[in-house]
Amino acid sequence: MHADAKWLKYLPAPMRGRITGRPELQAILNNSGWLFVDKFLRLLVGVSVGVWLARYLGPLQFGQLNFAVAFVALLGPFAVLGLDGIVVRELVKHPDQRNVILGATLSLKLLGGMAAFTSAQLLIWWLRPDDLLARQMVAILSVGFLFQTADAYDFWFQSQVKSRLTVAIKGSAFVLLSLVKVALIIIDAGLLAFAWASLAELALIGVGLTLVYRTTQRGNPVTGVVLWCWPRMRWLLSQSWALLFSGLAIMIYARIDQIMLAQLVGERELGLYSAALRLSEVWYAIPTIVVASASPALIASYARSSEQYYARLQRLFNNLVGLAYLVAIPMSLLSSILILWLYGPEYAGAGTVLMVHVWTALFVFLGVGLTPWVINEGMTKFYLLQTTAGAVTNTLLNLLLIPKFGAVGASIATLASQAVAAYLMLCTTSKTRKIFYMQNKAFLFRA
Repeated sequence: MHADAKWLKYLPAPMRGRITGRPELQAILNNSGWLFVDKFLRLLVGVSVGVWLARYLGPLQFGQLNFAVAFVALLGPFAVLGLDGIVVRELVKHPDQRNVILGATLSLKLLGGMAAFTSAQLLIWWLRPDDLLARQMVAILSVGFLFQTADAYDFWFQSQVKSRLTVAIKGSAFVLLSLVKVALIIIDAGLLAFAWASLAELALIGVGLTLVYRTTQRGNPVTGVVLWCWPRMRWLLSQSWALLFSGLAIMIYARIDQIMLAQLVGERELGLYSAALRLSEVWYAIPTIVVASASPALIASYARSSEQYYARLQRLFNNLVGLAYLVAIPMSLLSSILILWLYGPEYAGAGTVLMVHVWTALFVFLGVGLTPWVINEGMTKFYLLQTTAGAVTNTLLNLLLIPKFGAVGASIATLASQAVAAYLMLCTTSKTRKIFYMQNKAFLFRA
């Protein structure tokens, strides 16, 4: 039996019988388990502290904080550079080249982080020249781009289906800084203090990932990464540039609504919208966990058998849609009750926003599930077209709907843009139409 499968004895006998003797499946389930522990902890602690923070700040200040967060997130793709899936794939295929791959990734992410930080300062000065508080929060939060360079080490652990260590690092940093935020609320701290706390979390994660990687590789004959390998860096960028711009398009249609709300109708309306999003988007961690754990097996089956590969992909879509329904239906029905119970009457207007916005989970889950197929099939250019269509749809609909309907209009625009990007665009070409039909099967629970 696989060394990491001691937990099998706690499963029912029929399930245990299907898993015993299958080390690859055991590794995936073990990895998924750790990721679920991390995300469940974030769900429980994050929502609790986030709700407390929203009540403490009120809609106006909560909107000001979330404007800065959304503004910085909009530039995040320049720090990520679309490398995540590409680097994991290369590490799975070529573990013997990991020092060159990781070194090139670290170098690229450092350059990308510096570019994102600089861009954030220039853009916020242009957009809000007289808003000192917004400029200060953006400056603090955007330093986090530099610490995210260490995410390259996380890619290695993902490729080895060993997320236990990274979960411990990220979970510990998250819990510690959540406690710090609680303390800041108790002592009646100002907005800037919460921005510093968010930066401190990224700093702890970056340092932790670096230390853990170096510690676990101690004793390995070759432990040092090879930085500034320009040929490998150029090759990685040639593979990921479309994903970089796709990530930017994704961020535009995921965050432009918040920036436009603040600019067109004010931060208070953004505060209501952000309160609803905290309950809606917290579930988006689920497809990331499922897909990250399933990706190594999908990559392996792609090389072995097309039939097996598409069967696994269909199961992935089915599972993701099922999970999305489990989230969207009860959250939509109970939206107003949840908002009043958690945030209080000051946020009552967020109930309708949540009722609409939570249905974006259906298309977000499918969009995340599509990522391994896009990478394996080399469809990054179509992915760029797909996400650009979503970004354009969201921007135009926000311009039309926000002035009339405020936060509710922004939620309608986001739902429509997610449907366009993750679903409707797939029926436009012969190669992607097969995935469109697979998604339809998933909607209807057909195998």
